[in-house]
Amino acid sequence: MHLENSSAVVTGGASGLGLATVQALLARGVLVTILDLPTSQGAQVAESLGAAASFAPGDVRDDEAVAAAVALADGRAPLRTLVHCAGRGGTVRVLDKAGAPGDYDLYREIVAVNLFGTFNVLRHAASAMAAHEPIDGERGVCVLTASVAAFEGQIGQIPYASAKAGVVGMTIVAARDLAQRQIRVCTIAPGVFDTPILSRFSQDIKDGLAAQVPHPSRLGRPEEYAATAMHIVDNAMLNGETIRLDGAIRMSPR
Repeated sequence: MHLENSSAVVTGGASGLGLATVQALLARGVLVTILDLPTSQGAQVAESLGAAASFAPGDVRDDEAVAAAVALADGRAPLRTLVHCAGRGGTVRVLDKAGAPGDYDLYREIVAVNLFGTFNVLRHAASAMAAHEPIDGERGVCVLTASVAAFEGQIGQIPYASAKAGVVGMTIVAARDLAQRQIRVCTIAPGVFDTPILSRFSQDIKDGLAAQVPHPSRLGRPEEYAATAMHIVDNAMLNGETIRLDGAIRMSPR
């Protein structure tokens, strides 16, 4: 995908994987709109990154907020790139410790953010991309984010694993659907990455997670996710694929 004179939307771009991707796109001369929660540091991050970055507050489930973010990006330059990193975790088991049914409301909340939110962002971004003239046979590229939990979800991850498996299932269908519009769709499934979501864990726990990675035996770095996203953007033959980015980890049940 040629990125000259183009814009991008990065969801969850105020921190972690999203922020690293924002920085990588800015380095390529792309005008980047960060879509993140109003309670995030998105406004401050965008200001610190300079005039090429902008912030659009919103929840990825919110139709109007996502449409506004896409319109903001597309109004600055033709939207050619989406990198969707926004998501959330949470623990739900089929039965709680007392044997009662698991928390259905929390299950729905987590699935809604991670799966419904993905589709909402994808549909709005693809609609904007489809309105532009193709460049070398491409109108745009959408990079979604799943997780290795889609394949080996751990106990307590049932809503997160369900949603991320849904994103994996969405990928090839969306790529086939959007092929007629000359828009590509791929997904990255990260393993254990050193992002703010792990900040609530002690260093001992993080070291234990890192030790589970066969090679390199460490936590992933956000810039490694960003590099993978940029390779997808650049490589026109990558389409409809989910790429595990995990150092060969296969998650244990717990």
